[in-house]
Amino acid sequence: MNSNFGIPLQPFERAVSLHDSGRLSEAEQLYQMVLLGDDRHFDALCRFGLVRLQQQRFADAEGLIRRAIKVDKRSAEAHQLLGSALTGLGRLEEAVRSYSKAVAIRPRFAEARNNLGYALQVLGRHDEAILHYKKAIAARADYPEAYNNLGNALHLLERSDEAIIHYEKAIAIRPDYAEAYWNLGNALSAVGRLDDAIGFYQKAIAIKPRYHEAFNSLGNAYSNLGKFDEAVLQYNKALALNPDYVEARLNLGDALGSLDQHEAALAAYDAVLVLKAGDANALTKRGQALRRLNRDEEALASYEAALNFDPSCDAAFDGLAGAALASCDWTRTARLWREVPAHVASGKQFDAFRFLGYSSDPALQLECARRFIAQEVTVRRPPFWTGERWKNERIKIAYVSCGFHKHPTAYLTAELLEIHDRSRFEIIGVSLGPDDGSEIRARLIRAFDQFHDVQPNTDQEAAQLLHDLRVDIAVDRSGYTTNARPGIFVARPAPIQVNYIGFPGTLGAKFYDYILADATVLPFDRQPFYTERIVHLPNSYLVNDTKRSVSTRTPTRQESGLPEQGFVFCCFNNTYKITPPVFDVWMRLLAQVEGSVLWLLSDRESAEANLLREAAARGIDPARLVFARRVPLEDHLARHRLADLFLDTLPYNAHTTAADALSMGLPVVSCLGESFAGRVAASLLRAVGMLDLVTSSLGEYEDLILRIAREPAMLQELRDRLQRNKVSWPLFDSDLYRRNIESAYVRMWEAWQRGEAPVSFAVKPDVSAQSSKSPLPQP
Repeated sequence: MNSNFGIPLQPFERAVSLHDSGRLSEAEQLYQMVLLGDDRHFDALCRFGLVRLQQQRFADAEGLIRRAIKVDKRSAEAHQLLGSALTGLGRLEEAVRSYSKAVAIRPRFAEARNNLGYALQVLGRHDEAILHYKKAIAARADYPEAYNNLGNALHLLERSDEAIIHYEKAIAIRPDYAEAYWNLGNALSAVGRLDDAIGFYQKAIAIKPRYHEAFNSLGNAYSNLGKFDEAVLQYNKALALNPDYVEARLNLGDALGSLDQHEAALAAYDAVLVLKAGDANALTKRGQALRRLNRDEEALASYEAALNFDPSCDAAFDGLAGAALASCDWTRTARLWREVPAHVASGKQFDAFRFLGYSSDPALQLECARRFIAQEVTVRRPPFWTGERWKNERIKIAYVSCGFHKHPTAYLTAELLEIHDRSRFEIIGVSLGPDDGSEIRARLIRAFDQFHDVQPNTDQEAAQLLHDLRVDIAVDRSGYTTNARPGIFVARPAPIQVNYIGFPGTLGAKFYDYILADATVLPFDRQPFYTERIVHLPNSYLVNDTKRSVSTRTPTRQESGLPEQGFVFCCFNNTYKITPPVFDVWMRLLAQVEGSVLWLLSDRESAEANLLREAAARGIDPARLVFARRVPLEDHLARHRLADLFLDTLPYNAHTTAADALSMGLPVVSCLGESFAGRVAASLLRAVGMLDLVTSSLGEYEDLILRIAREPAMLQELRDRLQRNKVSWPLFDSDLYRRNIESAYVRMWEAWQRGEAPVSFAVKPDVSAQSSKSPLPQP
């Protein structure tokens, strides 16, 4: 800047020298002295305004620079400085206008172009920002800040692969650019290159040891790798540098929760609320920690507090709905039964698995799943499989599951995995969940031809593994349940991808080709509501394991908390499946069957308390509700011998629990629901020749149960028939099931080999095997 106003230059030149050496207070005094002599001294006004910008006194800076512009309206420098002051004040639209004036006056003004790009970026106008960053670079090729900002804009547009190139250019120009190393780490994390990201975060910290944001990001990278102990260490380093760093405290809580240190996680979230009272995110995470501590009432209050502060917080609404359902808090669910479907219908995000317990509407279930996967997987990279065909010596099937431990689907499928035809199929296990060291996990590992634990790997790495193995059919056994990893399937590692057993509904994603079902749970007329092509297995889609160990000792009724006499109704479903209409039926049954009791699974203390209260409200002595504590599976199966009749739930049926009951010879009475989740017990009963225990309304359900309870001969006939049918009907014929599912896999594989798109189909029954079985009635 030049002074042309005739004032002695010595004070101004001294001020500039002091200013450039960072002695702002001394420079400020001299600029003021110059302006006392001439309040229209253009360079002094601009320079003094720059001091105020550096001191972050943006309002003062604005005033000084506007005075300078009155002196010289054609100064690009002054308009650019005004833009900086307005940006600091958060008046971004005005800032854009000021920067635009600067570049209109001087089109190759690199700094103004860069700052204009930044203001547009903050306004969410990323494409325009990118244009101006590129023009800044065209004006000055060695401009590291512009390369860095260009990378940021691309990263925000989820074009992280492109962003990486520009961060690397910024670093090449300025090797000590800590912020660029940090941003490069963030972009690498976004594309799944977590190990590389860690290296760049560490370089940023080496350059800038007090870089708390980099420590936080380093913690995130370790968390994403499942290295939660190391993540906690990095978050604590960030907080040591900046104790008020809310994001790091939230992340610390998340990592502690992943280590099952829920009390410590709760303390972290509470610390956030001290810093930022009413933070909806912290209140929601606090609710999640409280739920894991079985402090459901406090969790519900925390979710409601989050919604009071931010009614649009989908995660809090989701948490509230889940906690209310699981704790049988029917005061709250009375409202939520209406609000949850309306929430999804309005286009908001909700947990797809939880929604199955709130609504049987197929269109809403599809919409919920679509929105859920769109929210869960935000980074989409080119697919690994792009249409090519190959032929392995045997068809390679990879079962991908978060449940290769003490988990219902592990117990159901172990025998199938052991007996797959190894002359035709190679069976690969890919584990997403914990290694609990259990016997069932060891049995599963032995059953696979290959077993890969990818829990510590990224989705991209796991997908790469599947593709490198040339897997023909990748089977997702988890869907959208706890510890599921749909991001692996987004990457399309295999030519055929199948939704099976873990999620009773559509996954709402086109990267799943098929869903394995049967004619009862999923009639073909439901295809419009499924993105997957429906495949019918001939009997029931739900596999069973006939090799499970059952304790030879049956506990006494007294040991189980049951009365010595009296009819025992039981339901060992999770409490989130118990709804007021079904519970009303149960209480009427207790009232009509003298001395009877209802035997339920002890799931959550809050649910027990609420169910006991609800029983009393319906005139039933709460003592007639008996809660079974969790015991090892072999003992749990054995205690089924004490029950007389298993009562199913609606709208979400018994699945594994119904199979358990039938395997132990305990009759199950069900009511056919509208959705997949509400038709599974009917599928099982049909496949074991007990279709007369499937009712079509709650009224029929109640009448049938009452008849059975009052007519001992009828109950005995059902028990005797079930015992016969267990060996003569298909439900527990593991080898028949194996042949049927393998036929489905072969048909999928053959269609791919012919270059055909997936289509729905029904597997033809194995006639040779069926000849020894009773024929199945049509659903």
